Amino acid sequence: MNSIKKDYSVLDRFSFQWKPVGIKFLLNKPVGIQRLDKSMPICQMFREAQDQDPFYAADENFACVERLMLGMMEAEPIFESGQIGEKERIYQEARANRRIYQYIPRLAKGTVRYIAFSAADKLAFKPDVLVITANPAQAEIVLRALSYSTGKPLTTKITPVLMCAWMFFYPYVSGELNYTITGLGYGMRMKKLLPEGLVLISVPFDLIPMLMENLQNMDWILPMTTLGEEERLELSSKIMEEIRQEYKNG
Repeated sequence: MNSIKKDYSVLDRFSFQWKPVGIKFLLNKPVGIQRLDKSMPICQMFREAQDQDPFYAADENFACVERLMLGMMEAEPIFESGQIGEKERIYQEARANRRIYQYIPRLAKGTVRYIAFSAADKLAFKPDVLVITANPAQAEIVLRALSYSTGKPLTTKITPVLMCAWMFFYPYVSGELNYTITGLGYGMRMKKLLPEGLVLISVPFDLIPMLMENLQNMDWILPMTTLGEEERLELSSKIMEEIRQEYKNG
């Protein structure tokens, strides 16, 4: 347990107001973690994990449509027909709402029976997804770290409804990071789980080691963000001159 917590210790430098949360999808019941003793939507479980000891949830604990994405229930025609989205005026017509179900990530039936949640500073397992709640300044550092060593563009994928699918399940099944802004997802917004305007960043397990290594090695605060305009222009000119000189000598 201590070694796993140490792997994520670089996150302590952020002093996040809301702790990062590790999530693990399990076929079998986890050992050494208490089961959640109430029922709630998965977005609320995520919020609970930021302040509580690690816990796991089973089928009976989930209180919203996340059971559909987890393969714990069969889809009801009234959901996938798009009728609800039209009646609630989220979408213009049922056919627009219907289309999202061709994209929503889902886990195969019976392959996940439990989900474990833990704040990063209490992790006793290797998470499948690490979800970071950051203010914009912190998010800039995290997102830059996720492209620092690769240069790959950062993209996000969401729908106005079922935001939990994109934040918790999509990174796990796709291997792609994802991010959104609190206030865009209706579940968290209606329950007022977090203030609006924060950045939620979901990192899949195969990108977590790179994230931690880059956070250790890169500069968090860049000179161009702290210098005055004159100093910044001077620094930029100096760098360009060095590059030109190297090119000339090369």
